[in-house]
Amino acid sequence: MPRMFGTDGVRGLANRDLTAQLALDLGDAAVRVLGQSTGGGDKPEGRHRALIGRDTRVSGDFLASALAAGMSAGGFDVIDAGIIPTPGVAYLTSVLNVEMGAVISASHNPMPDNGIKFFARGGFKLADNKEDEIESVLGQEWERPTGAGVGRISHDTDTATNLYIDHLVSTIAPIAADKTQSKPLSGLKIVADCANGATSVVAPEALRRAGAEVVVINASPDGYNINKKAGSTHPEQLQAMVKASDANLGVAFDGDADRCLAVDEDGSMVNGDQIMGILARAKQRAGKLNHDTLVVTVMSNLGLKLALNSMGIKTVQTGVGDRYVLEEMLKGDYSLGGEQSGHVINRAFAATGDGTLTALTLCKEIVDSGRSLKSLAADFPQLPQQLINVPNVDKHAAPSNVKVQEAVARETELLGDSGRVLLRPSGTEPLVRVMCEAGTQEEADRVCERLAKVVAEELAL
Repeated sequence: MPRMFGTDGVRGLANRDLTAQLALDLGDAAVRVLGQSTGGGDKPEGRHRALIGRDTRVSGDFLASALAAGMSAGGFDVIDAGIIPTPGVAYLTSVLNVEMGAVISASHNPMPDNGIKFFARGGFKLADNKEDEIESVLGQEWERPTGAGVGRISHDTDTATNLYIDHLVSTIAPIAADKTQSKPLSGLKIVADCANGATSVVAPEALRRAGAEVVVINASPDGYNINKKAGSTHPEQLQAMVKASDANLGVAFDGDADRCLAVDEDGSMVNGDQIMGILARAKQRAGKLNHDTLVVTVMSNLGLKLALNSMGIKTVQTGVGDRYVLEEMLKGDYSLGGEQSGHVINRAFAATGDGTLTALTLCKEIVDSGRSLKSLAADFPQLPQQLINVPNVDKHAAPSNVKVQEAVARETELLGDSGRVLLRPSGTEPLVRVMCEAGTQEEADRVCERLAKVVAEELAL
């Protein structure tokens, strides 16, 4: 039976797959696994605490209420931080020293979807075994606390948001002894596409406080328009606005703002691989790239690895998911890692991908280097790549299907050292991702189409 937890928490169609009952049960189970409460009796002293945040989806309201109810019924005092980016919850989980944090978001997925993911003490995403423990006790009866042992629920959106913004700005503009704060992004004009999501307030405010002139688009969430023809999955508006406003660059976030993509001054996209390359070289120059190594996933373009190698920067590869990137970073004491999709983990300041932090540090490097984003990105050329999402298939059967694996081996042999292929079941959606890299775009397209056809035929539901 497939795990309930995917690459990034529990996701599904809100009120169908992800119901209020399931959110209640997840809150109840998380208390048992991540807290120290044994249940039973009154417990007025030494109370346990949890933090909840959410993105702007309308379903976040009832899911947050249900999740908080499950946690408080288990004896935890719950701080509801309201609408705040996922990395904001991770940061606040750490600095407020709560036992756990939880985010209600489906990230870049369409509005009808939603999800729940947890952070352990310190703001770290859960290891697989902890998620398995939560799933194993889901819906079980246990001796819950009574009387004063029952938790409270409080709401504190403004304090949480301001604390997080203060942290973001301080990463590139530390507060001096005389309490003044520099404006390192002065003179930079930036277009910020907030995807009508969780960073609609945070990102524009942080960029402005750092000194930038900010043109904001898609920052009027109404509960229904999150990611709708906006943000990192639909950058067309951003590309047009950068050119129309004569901006230095644009930045695009997803619904929960844990990823960031960019647009250069000509309106061309700059992906997560190129952003990581720019930031890795900047850290290396400053002597802050631990072991001269960048941690990437299997989805990162071969072109990034070749460019970094020529600069004396090594790469270490992990599976897809920023929590796997972080696990490798912690194991090897690496300082920077991330994904082509725009998740970038800067371990000096965050324990998860943070889109607004990425935007701030990228802008700082543009100022410090005196170069345009277009010029910086050109140092990290990308091998032609094609990605096809194949829906309506049994994604879990891909590794064991003989004909699919024979097709993969055949195409890999044909490409040789000039490219590669990758089949990956999505961790958040019911589909298989087919990715191909080759010497030319035409070859990448042909290989990808052939493989996608085999996957569609052999794994059809």
